[in-house]
Amino acid sequence: MSLVETGFDATVFSKNRERLLEHEVGRLFFDAVVRQARVSGLMSDDHFTVDGTLIEACASLKSFRPKAESLGEGGKGDEGGNPTVDFRGEKRSNQTHVSTTDPESRLFRKGHGREAKLCYGAHALMENRHGLLVDMMVTPAGTAVEWGAAEAMLIRQARKRRKPKTLGGDKGYDTFGFVAMLRRRGIIPHIAANVTRRGGTAMDAPTLQQEEYQISQRKRKRIEEIFGWLKTIGGFRRTRFKGRARTQLAAWIAGTAYNLLRIAKLKPDLVGT
Repeated sequence: MSLVETGFDATVFSKNRERLLEHEVGRLFFDAVVRQARVSGLMSDDHFTVDGTLIEACASLKSFRPKAESLGEGGKGDEGGNPTVDFRGEKRSNQTHVSTTDPESRLFRKGHGREAKLCYGAHALMENRHGLLVDMMVTPAGTAVEWGAAEAMLIRQARKRRKPKTLGGDKGYDTFGFVAMLRRRGIIPHIAANVTRRGGTAMDAPTLQQEEYQISQRKRKRIEEIFGWLKTIGGFRRTRFKGRARTQLAAWIAGTAYNLLRIAKLKPDLVGT
C-alpha cells in the first residue's frame, strides 16, 4: 500500500484476524522492520538487554471465579451483568480460580504491598546500540516465566544465526539457573547483581569489574523507555483483546510502530522505502 492509499475498514480486519493469527502476520511484519534496520547498520549483533513488564488483561477481578463454579452461575441477581461482589476474606489464587472473561490471564502482583491484577507478561529483547526492539513475547504473568521467555527469545535469535556476546538485565534475572543458562550458550551475563538476595548474587566478581559490564548497565535502562512508550503512546498498558494470541499480535504491531519511529529519527532516508 502507498502512503496515500485508503486504509482497510475495521470490519475487514476483524473478519481476517484469525488468518492474521494463524499465519503470524504480526511477527512477519515485525521481523521485516527489524531486518531493514539491521541491513541499514542500525542494530548491534553483539550486545543485548532483556526485560519484562505486566500488561493488564481485558477482564475485571469480578470475573475471577472458582474453577468449580460453572460459567453462567455465580448470582447475577437483580444487577444484571455487573453484580456487587465482596471478595473480603476469600482466598483466591490461580490454582483455584480462573477468569470467566479471559481464562488465559493470570492474577499477579508486582511486589509486596501491591494490589494483584489480572494480567499478562510482556517481554522484550533490545539491542544496545540504538535501543531498537529485536523481539517481543507475551506470556502468562509470573516471575519464573520471565526467565523462560528470555531463553525462548535467545533461541529465536540463534535460529536466525545471531548469537549475542552479552545480555544485560535487572536484578530479577540474577538467579543461578538463568546465569548458568547464558554461560552454556556462550553469552556473557551482564545482569545487575542482587547482593541482598538470600544465597547471594549469581554474578562473579571479575565480570562485575569489567568496563563492558558497566556500559551494559547504563544501556539496559533504555528498555524502560520502550515499555513507557508502549504503555502510553502505544496504548498497551491494558490490552483490548482477550487471549494471549491476540495480545501477542497487538504487541508485535505496537513494537513495530516503535521501531519505525526510532528508525525515522535515526535514518530519515529509510522512511517510505
